[in-house]
Amino acid sequence: MATTTPTPAPTEAGTAAAADERIAQDRERIDELDRRIIDLVRERMEVSARVQRARIGAGGRRVNLSREMEILTRYRERLGRPGTSLAMTLLELCRGRV
Repeated sequence: MATTTPTPAPTEAGTAAAADERIAQDRERIDELDRRIIDLVRERMEVSARVQRARIGAGGRRVNLSREMEILTRYRERLGRPGTSLAMTLLELCRGRV
């Protein structure tokens, strides 16, 4: 008959150290994601400015409200109600206040 050696229960200090390490790793990942998000927002701002210049150059308006509503709906559908606030912030960054 084979015997098994029970796994020792983690100590409170060991559990806290493991949690601290996991938190540190996850925070590093969050910081990297934030850097990428900021880079993407800046890229979005540049593309939006090109669209605005082209639209104005063609005699159109600076802002296309129906397009903005599409964006607001997309963010709300995918992220819930807070997605609308996020989309509004992005739109404001990309076109300025109206």
